[in-house]
Amino acid sequence: MTHKVAIIGRPNVGKSTLFNRLSGKRLALVDDRPGVTRDRREGDAQLGDLKFIAIDTPGLEEAPEAALEGRMRKQTDRAIMEATVCVFVIDARAGLSPIDFAFAEILRSCDKPIVLVANKAESIAGEAGVYDAFELGLGEPIPFSAEHGIGMSELFTALEPYLTVDEDSDDDENEIEWDDPLKPLRVAIVGRPNAGKSTLINKMIGDDRLLTGPEAGITRDAISVEWQWRGRDRDWPVKLFDTAGLRKKAKIQDKLEKLSVADALRAVQFAEVVVLLLDYQAPFEKQDLQIANLALREGRALVLGVNKWDLAEDRDVAFRKLREQTARLLPQAPGIPIVCLSAKSGQGVDKLMPAVTKVYVDWNARVKTSDLNDWLHEAVERHPPPAVSGKRVKLRYIAQTKSRPPTFVAQCSRADAVPESYKRYLINSIREAFEIPATPIRLILKKPANPYVSS
Repeated sequence: MTHKVAIIGRPNVGKSTLFNRLSGKRLALVDDRPGVTRDRREGDAQLGDLKFIAIDTPGLEEAPEAALEGRMRKQTDRAIMEATVCVFVIDARAGLSPIDFAFAEILRSCDKPIVLVANKAESIAGEAGVYDAFELGLGEPIPFSAEHGIGMSELFTALEPYLTVDEDSDDDENEIEWDDPLKPLRVAIVGRPNAGKSTLINKMIGDDRLLTGPEAGITRDAISVEWQWRGRDRDWPVKLFDTAGLRKKAKIQDKLEKLSVADALRAVQFAEVVVLLLDYQAPFEKQDLQIANLALREGRALVLGVNKWDLAEDRDVAFRKLREQTARLLPQAPGIPIVCLSAKSGQGVDKLMPAVTKVYVDWNARVKTSDLNDWLHEAVERHPPPAVSGKRVKLRYIAQTKSRPPTFVAQCSRADAVPESYKRYLINSIREAFEIPATPIRLILKKPANPYVSS
């Protein structure tokens, strides 16, 4: 079992900076203002030969349970329960506060090993704070700087007794075949703010893993959640990515929101399937269509989830309208799956993953070269390419060069002059002939090299 290390402390003491340092990547959002982290974030971390899962947590604050800060506090409590050891971070420059003493008492009562870290101690201004940290009664503090990497060897020495050395380093996910039962399927849930993305993931996994509430824009980081989905034919390991709501670019002025949006877009780029969650009461707004276009341009498989479906009165009429709008507004993804659901009640949520796995299999489709060339001959006979400047365009040969998404290269004379409308005809014909609906298909027309021209 992989050990977990929870990074605990009040807001703005440098927990996310330490998390990024341990994970070796800028995974968590970092800003000077307090309270940036709201959900707990887990990531693979390494310190020397110690390998573990680091948990970045929201800042500890005293607040009523119903308030946003109180709900954030529950995320921290869960992290402490799951952790093998807790790293309690204080701000050496700012010194101790009453909150530090209150939460030091809480950590003592949890019966977990505690490593005390006095962060921001790289200058003389932090020396007094390091000595003051002895007052917490949690042992000797480690003078530390997460920003500059000072104190990492001391942290290693403090953590080593609680963490076993992981000697198995042959788990490179990139070497696993796409259909290997051990490979997690990466699914990003995206949409406008307050569409219900975090609520949907909580309902799917059957746990209050992500922070939710009536406030718009609660989610800031793109949080990954590992989950095992039991399909009809096999179990699927899934990595779900909850993302920040994406607003119109013109409305994004705040630096922190820009970082959140960049994190969400990065989640789309690394996902294999993107679920665009629409609000039934206002579907297909301009921002929804821009998000869909982004996912398709990135070559991701796309599924439409329509949330708040429990508010629909005549569902047959409403679904026909949704299907008509989809065909009209997203013609580049014909046959895209539409799953109507209610993230709050759970109605229809069980239909989402079958749709996701179906488009994922299509996204990985491979077509035999012989079948492709038989299709090409029939498609050109049925609808010959238009002449360009009075000269015929000849399509001679086609082959699939890659999948994820399916990509085809065709040898074609006067390739640069073939109109886009004819390319669309060929792509749609491929979809129909080989039953690859919804997923993006890339077709590259390439002029064959002239063997008589010396290079």
